[in-house]
Amino acid sequence: MNAIDRPAPPWQVDRWFNTPHAITLESLRGKVVVLEAFQMLCPGCVSHGLPQATRIHATFPHDQVAVVGLHTVFEHHAAMTPIALEAFLHEYRIAFPVGVDPPGTHGPIPRTMEAYAMRGTPTLILIDAQGRLRHQHFGQVSDLVLGAQIATLVHEAQAIAVSEETQIPPQAATGCATDGCAIPV
Repeated sequence: MNAIDRPAPPWQVDRWFNTPHAITLESLRGKVVVLEAFQMLCPGCVSHGLPQATRIHATFPHDQVAVVGLHTVFEHHAAMTPIALEAFLHEYRIAFPVGVDPPGTHGPIPRTMEAYAMRGTPTLILIDAQGRLRHQHFGQVSDLVLGAQIATLVHEAQAIAVSEETQIPPQAATGCATDGCAIPV
């Protein structure tokens, strides 16, 4: 488990599945983002990572938590093509959006995987509603720990939204303008 607090790097994605349009971190601003980085031939991804991401997708409200998959291949490239991935997503009934991380320019590590300094797959990343990288987990993660982390980030997002809604501009708060002060109605 790794707690972090810095801006999340943008995703570099070649192709998207399970969504009609490309997804960016900016388009998800205001929601907690759960990014599940996986490879379809990774045993830990198939037995732990993807089922957990599916449970998160089914449990949390979609207007508060966005689950996104990232197929990030650093081995067995010939076997893990987008055509094979499409069949895999269908067979395993993965309903959330999944992006394909493009190959790295200087080696086998894909671009987004490198930008996030992932150690391998599965890696689960939590990004808060302001687009800040908050947690990064490599390997199996306890549902209880993960649920608490997501709930904390959702609560933070709600508190920020409430504070932004209740802020009154200084002029409106006093009822004063340059030509006089009015009684608040």
